[in-house]
Amino acid sequence: MTVKGALFDFSGTLFRIESTESWLRTALERSGTPVPDEEVVRYARDLEEAGALPGGAPPLTVPPHLEEVWAVRDRSAELHRAAFTGMAREVPLPRPELYDALYDRHLEPAAWRPYPDAPEVLGELRRRGVRIAVVSNIGWDLRPVFRAHGLDPLVDAYVLSYEHGVQKPDPRLFRAACDALGVDPRDAVMVGDDRRADAGAAALGCRVHLVDHLPVDRRRDALRAVLGLLPDAATAL
Repeated sequence: MTVKGALFDFSGTLFRIESTESWLRTALERSGTPVPDEEVVRYARDLEEAGALPGGAPPLTVPPHLEEVWAVRDRSAELHRAAFTGMAREVPLPRPELYDALYDRHLEPAAWRPYPDAPEVLGELRRRGVRIAVVSNIGWDLRPVFRAHGLDPLVDAYVLSYEHGVQKPDPRLFRAACDALGVDPRDAVMVGDDRRADAGAAALGCRVHLVDHLPVDRRRDALRAVLGLLPDAATAL
């Protein structure tokens, strides 16, 4: 396999969102809402089970009235906000304004941490001449996250579902990424954490490499395996 491009998912692959409890505590503190610790823990557990934190755990169940918007949540900014604030509203919180405050918190670069090996792997791929794209199912602009953490110079293109109106595993999103990099899909590898969404790249002939969606402190070097998959990257171009 000749490797000229590497496509990376965002959440759960290169970056991980903060914990549900940290997310909730930040919103509570900013809104001046005093809540006893034991209640914070309970609210956080319920929000996690509801799948209310974008980039966090998937919902245990999707309420019937949210099934339609949930299925297409990554196709626009409006659908994304509606889906996740809708899931959060399944958990009764002390103040109604907290639902939008929680959503707004997850948009902040400070709410995200790169996996420890992400800078190393992206930098080495760049050194070897491999072009890099971030391909994400998302409803907002993640470029500020990459800039804040110093990784933006290592990315050649961002292909975001809400900007294209389609979401993975639709092959059109992967095709757009390969086109943006100027590479044939057969000369690209897709790196992600979702067996259904990210594996959609295989329909175009991309190689697919999956990593586990784990907290940052529990997955320190999984991305390094990508370099081992590309032994010919230094000579491919």
